[in-house]
Amino acid sequence: MAAASGVAHAARAMRVSLQAQYAICGVFDLAYNGRGEPVQVRVIGERQRIPTRYLEQIFQRLRRARVVTGKRGPGGGYVLARAASAITLRDVVEAVEGPAPDWIARAPGDAPAPHRPDFLWPLLAERFAAALAETTVDALCRDAARAAVARDDADGGMYYI
Repeated sequence: MAAASGVAHAARAMRVSLQAQYAICGVFDLAYNGRGEPVQVRVIGERQRIPTRYLEQIFQRLRRARVVTGKRGPGGGYVLARAASAITLRDVVEAVEGPAPDWIARAPGDAPAPHRPDFLWPLLAERFAAALAETTVDALCRDAARAAVARDDADGGMYYI
């Protein structure tokens, strides 16, 4: 039973939460489709199939972390707070999940076992966090373009690259 607990914890430690996935999708959409213009959360939610109310909460956290900025009034919405090349996926995940050590901490009550490779779980989680830190939103957009991910045109229609 102890071995199963350690393995289960490792899976939890490296799984990206739904909140973090939505944050990445939202920031990606803003960079990929926004073209520097304000985009409403409702529009991002529709494109990414994310509930608007939940996405609004996520964007508030992204704004507090200075990943995005909000523009009020007619034509308002969100824009990236800095260049997509200066925002990493780790910035995005930490905006909604907190600092990396919080997502890689050992589960309470999960005592080390002498015959398990427990040293491996924090190591893998740190490598995962490092990979997020090395991946910029700009790189994600370039990868999406290479993968022919659909993009909105200026009139709101879709076109494929």
